[in-house]
Amino acid sequence: MSLAQFLPWHEATASAWLAHRERFAHAWLIHGAAGIGKLDFAAAAAASLLCESPRNGLACGECIACGWVRSGNHPDLRRIRPEAVAVEEGSDAATPDEEGGEAAPATGSSKRAPSKEIRVDQIRSLEPWFNTATHRGGWRVALIYPAHTLNVISANALLKVLEEPPAHTVFLMVVEAPDRLLPTLVSRCRRLPLATPPPEQALAWLREQGVRPAEGWLAAAGGAPLGALRLAQQGDSPVPAWLNQLTEPLAGGRQPDVGTLAETLEKLPAAEWLDALQRFYTDLMLAASGAAVRYFPALGQDVAAIGKRVRPAVVADAARWLTRQRGLASHPLNAKLFAHATLQRVVLSCQG
Repeated sequence: MSLAQFLPWHEATASAWLAHRERFAHAWLIHGAAGIGKLDFAAAAAASLLCESPRNGLACGECIACGWVRSGNHPDLRRIRPEAVAVEEGSDAATPDEEGGEAAPATGSSKRAPSKEIRVDQIRSLEPWFNTATHRGGWRVALIYPAHTLNVISANALLKVLEEPPAHTVFLMVVEAPDRLLPTLVSRCRRLPLATPPPEQALAWLREQGVRPAEGWLAAAGGAPLGALRLAQQGDSPVPAWLNQLTEPLAGGRQPDVGTLAETLEKLPAAEWLDALQRFYTDLMLAASGAAVRYFPALGQDVAAIGKRVRPAVVADAARWLTRQRGLASHPLNAKLFAHATLQRVVLSCQG
Protein backbone atom coordinates (compact mmCIF):
# COMPACT_ATOMS: atom_id res chain seq x y z
CA MET A 1 0.00 0.00 0.00
CA SER A 2 1.39 3.41 -0.96
CA LEU A 3 0.99 6.54 1.13
CA ALA A 4 -1.80 8.67 -0.30
CA GLN A 5 -0.56 11.96 -1.72
CA PHE A 6 -2.43 15.03 -2.85
CA LEU A 7 -2.92 15.32 -6.58
CA PRO A 8 -1.24 18.37 -8.18
CA TRP A 9 -4.48 20.33 -8.52
CA HIS A 10 -5.32 19.79 -4.83
CA GLU A 11 -2.02 20.75 -3.23
CA ALA A 12 -2.75 24.46 -2.80
CA THR A 13 -6.20 23.78 -1.35
CA ALA A 14 -4.77 21.16 0.98
CA SER A 15 -1.97 23.37 2.27
CA ALA A 16 -4.31 26.28 3.01
CA TRP A 17 -6.88 24.00 4.65
CA LEU A 18 -4.44 22.02 6.79
CA ALA A 19 -2.71 25.19 7.97
CA HIS A 20 -5.67 25.63 10.32
CA ARG A 21 -5.69 22.08 11.68
CA GLU A 22 -5.43 23.27 15.28
CA ARG A 23 -8.85 24.91 14.90
CA PHE A 24 -10.36 22.19 12.74
CA ALA A 25 -14.07 21.45 12.68
CA HIS A 26 -14.84 17.93 13.86
CA ALA A 27 -16.57 16.89 10.62
CA TRP A 28 -15.93 17.79 6.98
CA LEU A 29 -17.85 17.08 3.80
CA ILE A 30 -15.32 16.78 0.98
CA HIS A 31 -17.36 17.13 -2.18
CA GLY A 32 -17.02 17.78 -5.88
CA ALA A 33 -17.52 16.26 -9.32
CA ALA A 34 -16.89 12.58 -9.98
CA GLY A 35 -13.42 11.64 -11.14
CA ILE A 36 -11.43 14.55 -9.69
CA GLY A 37 -9.83 12.65 -6.79
CA LYS A 38 -11.98 13.41 -3.75
CA LEU A 39 -11.10 10.13 -2.03
CA ASP A 40 -7.41 10.64 -2.82
CA PHE A 41 -7.68 14.06 -1.19
CA ALA A 42 -9.38 12.67 1.92
CA ALA A 43 -6.87 9.82 2.26
CA ALA A 44 -3.94 12.22 1.88
CA ALA A 45 -5.57 14.56 4.39
CA ALA A 46 -5.89 11.71 6.88
CA ALA A 47 -2.20 10.86 6.42
CA SER A 48 -1.26 14.52 6.89
CA LEU A 49 -3.32 14.88 10.06
CA LEU A 50 -1.72 11.76 11.53
CA CYS A 51 1.84 12.60 10.43
CA GLU A 52 4.24 13.36 13.27
CA SER A 53 6.57 15.54 11.17
CA PRO A 54 4.42 17.29 8.56
CA ARG A 55 6.10 19.45 5.92
CA ASN A 56 4.13 22.55 5.03
CA GLY A 57 1.18 20.82 6.64
CA LEU A 58 1.45 17.72 4.44
CA ALA A 59 2.50 14.18 5.37
CA CYS A 60 6.27 13.71 5.39
CA GLY A 61 6.08 10.08 4.25
CA GLU A 62 8.98 9.11 6.51
CA CYS A 63 7.83 9.12 10.16
CA ILE A 64 6.48 6.13 12.05
CA ALA A 65 2.91 7.38 11.68
CA CYS A 66 3.26 7.64 7.89
CA GLY A 67 4.66 4.12 7.87
CA TRP A 68 1.63 2.86 9.77
CA VAL A 69 -0.75 4.63 7.39
CA ARG A 70 1.15 3.18 4.43
CA SER A 71 0.86 -0.36 5.80
CA GLY A 72 -2.79 0.08 6.78
CA ASN A 73 -2.08 -0.35 10.48
CA HIS A 74 -2.45 3.09 12.03
CA PRO A 75 -4.45 2.73 15.27
CA ASP A 76 -5.98 6.20 14.91
CA LEU A 77 -7.38 5.76 11.40
CA ARG A 78 -10.63 4.04 10.50
CA ARG A 79 -12.11 3.58 7.04
CA ILE A 80 -15.88 3.21 6.95
CA ARG A 81 -17.29 2.16 3.59
CA PRO A 82 -19.70 -0.45 2.23
CA GLU A 83 -18.57 -4.06 2.09
CA ALA A 84 -18.90 -3.95 -1.70
CA VAL A 85 -16.41 -1.08 -1.86
CA ALA A 86 -14.01 -2.91 0.47
CA VAL A 87 -14.18 -5.94 -1.82
CA GLU A 88 -13.44 -3.76 -4.88
CA GLU A 89 -10.42 -2.40 -3.03
CA GLY A 90 -9.18 -5.93 -2.38
CA SER A 91 -9.88 -6.00 1.36
CA ASP A 92 -10.98 -9.38 2.66
CA ALA A 93 -11.00 -8.65 6.39
CA ALA A 94 -11.11 -5.74 8.81
CA THR A 95 -7.71 -4.26 9.61
CA PRO A 96 -6.78 -1.54 12.13
CA ASP A 97 -7.48 1.24 9.66
CA GLU A 98 -10.81 -0.25 8.66
CA GLU A 99 -14.10 -0.31 10.44
CA GLY A 100 -14.52 -2.56 13.41
CA GLY A 101 -16.32 -5.85 13.16
CA GLU A 102 -16.00 -8.29 10.32
CA ALA A 103 -15.84 -7.25 6.73
CA ALA A 104 -17.27 -9.38 3.99
CA PRO A 105 -14.65 -11.63 2.40
CA ALA A 106 -13.64 -10.88 -1.15
CA THR A 107 -13.99 -14.55 -1.94
CA GLY A 108 -15.66 -17.45 -0.24
CA SER A 109 -18.87 -19.35 -0.02
CA SER A 110 -20.99 -16.73 1.75
CA LYS A 111 -24.38 -16.54 0.05
CA ARG A 112 -24.96 -12.94 1.09
CA ALA A 113 -23.77 -10.41 -1.44
CA PRO A 114 -21.51 -7.68 -0.04
CA SER A 115 -23.60 -4.76 1.20
CA LYS A 116 -23.63 -1.62 -0.90
CA GLU A 117 -24.59 0.49 2.11
CA ILE A 118 -22.73 1.63 5.19
CA ARG A 119 -24.54 -0.28 7.93
CA VAL A 120 -25.46 0.99 11.37
CA ASP A 121 -23.26 -1.61 13.08
CA GLN A 122 -20.25 -0.13 11.27
CA ILE A 123 -20.96 3.21 12.93
CA ARG A 124 -21.73 1.72 16.33
CA SER A 125 -18.56 -0.38 16.27
CA LEU A 126 -16.53 2.84 16.41
CA GLU A 127 -17.62 3.61 19.99
CA PRO A 128 -14.82 1.60 21.71
CA TRP A 129 -12.33 3.33 19.41
CA PHE A 130 -13.65 6.74 20.46
CA ASN A 131 -13.12 5.79 24.10
CA THR A 132 -9.48 4.80 23.58
CA ALA A 133 -6.73 7.37 23.98
CA THR A 134 -5.17 8.48 20.72
CA HIS A 135 -1.61 7.55 19.86
CA ARG A 136 0.77 10.08 21.45
CA GLY A 137 -2.14 12.45 22.00
CA GLY A 138 -2.59 13.16 18.29
CA TRP A 139 -5.59 13.16 16.00
CA ARG A 140 -8.04 10.37 15.38
CA VAL A 141 -9.46 10.26 11.83
CA ALA A 142 -12.60 8.52 10.57
CA LEU A 143 -12.72 8.37 6.76
CA ILE A 144 -16.27 7.73 5.51
CA TYR A 145 -16.86 7.08 1.81
CA PRO A 146 -18.91 7.34 -0.25
CA ALA A 147 -21.02 9.13 2.35
CA HIS A 148 -24.24 8.87 0.34
CA THR A 149 -24.19 5.10 0.97
CA LEU A 150 -25.11 5.73 4.61
CA ASN A 151 -28.65 4.44 4.97
CA VAL A 152 -31.19 6.31 7.12
CA ILE A 153 -30.41 4.29 10.24
CA SER A 154 -26.63 4.54 9.95
CA ALA A 155 -26.86 8.24 9.05
CA ASN A 156 -28.89 8.92 12.19
CA ALA A 157 -26.41 6.92 14.27
CA LEU A 158 -23.59 9.05 12.87
CA LEU A 159 -25.62 12.20 13.52
CA LYS A 160 -25.81 11.31 17.21
CA VAL A 161 -22.02 10.98 17.30
CA LEU A 162 -21.55 14.34 15.60
CA GLU A 163 -23.91 16.04 18.04
CA GLU A 164 -21.44 15.19 20.83
CA PRO A 165 -18.20 14.61 18.90
CA PRO A 166 -15.37 12.66 20.55
CA ALA A 167 -12.32 14.69 21.48
CA HIS A 168 -9.40 14.92 19.03
CA THR A 169 -11.48 13.20 16.32
CA VAL A 170 -12.01 14.38 12.75
CA PHE A 171 -14.60 12.86 10.42
CA LEU A 172 -13.78 13.17 6.71
CA MET A 173 -16.81 12.31 4.59
CA VAL A 174 -16.49 12.03 0.83
CA VAL A 175 -19.50 12.63 -1.41
CA GLU A 176 -20.21 14.01 -4.87
CA ALA A 177 -23.21 16.08 -3.82
CA PRO A 178 -24.06 17.00 -0.20
CA ASP A 179 -27.75 17.12 -1.08
CA ARG A 180 -27.65 13.31 -1.28
CA LEU A 181 -27.20 13.23 2.51
CA LEU A 182 -29.64 13.86 5.34
CA PRO A 183 -29.92 17.65 5.78
CA THR A 184 -29.46 17.29 9.53
CA LEU A 185 -26.20 15.42 8.92
CA VAL A 186 -24.98 18.08 6.50
CA SER A 187 -25.77 20.78 9.06
CA ARG A 188 -23.27 19.20 11.47
CA CYS A 189 -20.41 19.39 8.98
CA ARG A 190 -18.20 21.99 7.37
CA ARG A 191 -18.02 21.82 3.60
CA LEU A 192 -14.82 21.58 1.61
CA PRO A 193 -15.61 21.83 -2.12
CA LEU A 194 -13.00 20.55 -4.55
CA ALA A 195 -12.90 22.05 -8.02
CA THR A 196 -12.29 20.33 -11.34
CA PRO A 197 -8.70 21.18 -12.37
CA PRO A 198 -7.93 23.49 -15.31
CA PRO A 199 -7.70 21.52 -18.58
CA GLU A 200 -4.00 22.29 -19.03
CA GLN A 201 -3.13 20.85 -15.62
CA ALA A 202 -5.36 17.83 -16.12
CA LEU A 203 -3.88 17.13 -19.57
CA ALA A 204 -0.31 17.42 -18.29
CA TRP A 205 -1.07 14.93 -15.52
CA LEU A 206 -2.75 12.50 -17.92
CA ARG A 207 0.23 12.60 -20.26
CA GLU A 208 2.48 11.79 -17.30
CA GLN A 209 0.32 8.71 -16.75
CA GLY A 210 0.86 7.70 -20.38
CA VAL A 211 -2.68 8.46 -21.54
CA ARG A 212 -2.97 9.13 -25.28
CA PRO A 213 -4.80 10.99 -26.71
CA ALA A 214 -5.17 12.90 -23.47
CA GLU A 215 -7.54 15.49 -24.98
CA GLY A 216 -10.04 12.91 -26.18
CA TRP A 217 -10.11 10.96 -22.93
CA LEU A 218 -10.40 14.12 -20.83
CA ALA A 219 -13.33 15.32 -22.92
CA ALA A 220 -15.03 11.92 -22.60
CA ALA A 221 -14.74 12.24 -18.82
CA GLY A 222 -16.12 15.77 -18.74
CA GLY A 223 -12.81 17.29 -17.66
CA ALA A 224 -12.28 14.92 -14.73
CA PRO A 225 -8.69 13.57 -14.91
CA LEU A 226 -9.14 10.45 -12.77
CA GLY A 227 -12.30 9.67 -14.69
CA ALA A 228 -10.33 10.05 -17.93
CA LEU A 229 -7.59 7.74 -16.65
CA ARG A 230 -10.16 5.13 -15.69
CA LEU A 231 -11.83 5.32 -19.11
CA ALA A 232 -8.47 5.03 -20.87
CA GLN A 233 -7.62 1.94 -18.85
CA GLN A 234 -10.94 0.35 -19.78
CA GLY A 235 -11.16 1.14 -23.49
CA ASP A 236 -9.21 1.52 -26.71
CA SER A 237 -10.69 4.82 -27.86
CA PRO A 238 -12.34 7.83 -26.22
CA VAL A 239 -15.36 7.06 -28.40
CA PRO A 240 -16.56 3.45 -27.97
CA ALA A 241 -16.91 1.65 -31.30
CA TRP A 242 -20.52 0.74 -30.53
CA LEU A 243 -21.38 4.43 -30.02
CA ASN A 244 -19.98 5.20 -33.48
CA GLN A 245 -22.13 2.39 -34.86
CA LEU A 246 -25.15 3.96 -33.19
CA THR A 247 -24.64 7.61 -34.12
CA GLU A 248 -23.38 7.28 -37.71
CA PRO A 249 -26.60 5.77 -39.10
CA LEU A 250 -28.74 8.15 -37.03
CA ALA A 251 -26.83 11.12 -38.45
CA GLY A 252 -27.56 9.86 -41.96
CA GLY A 253 -31.24 9.28 -41.26
CA ARG A 254 -30.84 5.49 -41.23
CA GLN A 255 -31.83 2.88 -38.68
CA PRO A 256 -28.98 1.45 -36.57
CA ASP A 257 -28.73 -2.32 -36.15
CA VAL A 258 -30.15 -2.38 -32.64
CA GLY A 259 -29.99 -6.16 -32.40
CA THR A 260 -26.26 -6.33 -33.14
CA LEU A 261 -25.56 -3.38 -30.85
CA ALA A 262 -27.48 -5.04 -28.02
CA GLU A 263 -25.35 -8.17 -28.43
CA THR A 264 -22.27 -5.98 -28.02
CA LEU A 265 -23.59 -4.12 -24.98
CA GLU A 266 -24.71 -7.24 -23.13
CA LYS A 267 -21.04 -8.21 -22.84
CA LEU A 268 -20.14 -4.87 -21.21
CA PRO A 269 -20.92 -3.64 -17.69
CA ALA A 270 -24.30 -1.91 -17.94
CA ALA A 271 -23.07 1.06 -15.92
CA GLU A 272 -20.29 1.63 -18.46
CA TRP A 273 -22.44 1.90 -21.56
CA LEU A 274 -25.26 3.71 -19.77
CA ASP A 275 -22.78 6.35 -18.63
CA ALA A 276 -21.61 6.75 -22.23
CA LEU A 277 -25.21 7.15 -23.42
CA GLN A 278 -25.84 9.77 -20.75
CA ARG A 279 -22.82 11.72 -21.99
CA PHE A 280 -24.08 11.33 -25.56
CA TYR A 281 -27.45 12.82 -24.53
CA THR A 282 -25.71 15.79 -22.94
CA ASP A 283 -23.83 16.37 -26.21
CA LEU A 284 -27.05 15.97 -28.18
CA MET A 285 -28.89 18.58 -26.11
CA LEU A 286 -25.94 20.95 -26.49
CA ALA A 287 -25.89 20.41 -30.26
CA ALA A 288 -29.65 20.90 -30.52
CA SER A 289 -29.23 24.31 -28.89
CA GLY A 290 -26.38 25.25 -31.23
CA ALA A 291 -23.59 24.77 -28.68
CA ALA A 292 -20.41 22.74 -29.07
CA VAL A 293 -20.41 19.16 -27.81
CA ARG A 294 -18.64 18.49 -24.53
CA TYR A 295 -17.88 14.79 -24.18
CA PHE A 296 -17.34 13.36 -27.67
CA PRO A 297 -15.75 15.98 -29.95
CA ALA A 298 -14.90 13.25 -32.48
CA LEU A 299 -18.64 12.67 -32.94
CA GLY A 300 -19.34 16.39 -33.29
CA GLN A 301 -20.58 16.29 -36.90
CA ASP A 302 -22.81 13.27 -36.36
CA VAL A 303 -24.26 14.65 -33.14
CA ALA A 304 -24.87 18.03 -34.79
CA ALA A 305 -26.71 16.33 -37.67
CA ILE A 306 -28.90 14.40 -35.23
CA GLY A 307 -29.44 17.55 -33.15
CA LYS A 308 -30.97 19.38 -36.13
CA ARG A 309 -33.80 16.85 -36.33
CA VAL A 310 -34.64 16.07 -32.71
CA ARG A 311 -37.25 17.73 -30.54
CA PRO A 312 -35.54 19.04 -27.38
CA ALA A 313 -38.46 18.05 -25.14
CA VAL A 314 -38.33 14.46 -26.41
CA VAL A 315 -34.56 14.26 -25.89
CA ALA A 316 -34.84 15.74 -22.39
CA ASP A 317 -37.53 13.23 -21.48
CA ALA A 318 -35.43 10.35 -22.83
CA ALA A 319 -32.41 11.62 -20.90
CA ARG A 320 -34.43 11.58 -17.67
CA TRP A 321 -35.61 8.06 -18.49
CA LEU A 322 -32.02 6.99 -19.08
CA THR A 323 -31.05 8.34 -15.66
CA ARG A 324 -33.68 6.09 -14.12
CA GLN A 325 -32.33 3.17 -16.13
CA ARG A 326 -28.89 3.93 -14.70
CA GLY A 327 -30.32 3.10 -11.29
CA LEU A 328 -31.13 -0.41 -12.55
CA ALA A 329 -27.63 -1.10 -13.86
CA SER A 330 -26.61 -3.33 -10.95
CA HIS A 331 -29.87 -5.24 -10.68
CA PRO A 332 -30.10 -8.86 -11.87
CA LEU A 333 -31.87 -8.80 -15.23
CA ASN A 334 -31.58 -10.03 -18.79
CA ALA A 335 -28.63 -7.99 -20.04
CA LYS A 336 -29.46 -8.32 -23.73
CA LEU A 337 -33.14 -7.39 -23.35
CA PHE A 338 -32.17 -4.48 -21.10
CA ALA A 339 -29.69 -3.20 -23.69
CA HIS A 340 -32.14 -3.74 -26.56
CA ALA A 341 -34.95 -1.84 -24.83
CA THR A 342 -32.61 1.01 -23.91
CA LEU A 343 -31.24 1.32 -27.45
CA GLN A 344 -34.74 1.32 -28.92
CA ARG A 345 -35.70 4.23 -26.68
CA VAL A 346 -32.53 6.11 -27.64
CA VAL A 347 -33.15 5.58 -31.37
CA LEU A 348 -36.77 6.73 -31.11
CA SER A 349 -35.74 9.91 -29.30
CA CYS A 350 -33.20 10.70 -32.03
CA GLN A 351 -35.57 10.37 -34.97
CA GLY A 352 -37.38 13.65 -34.44
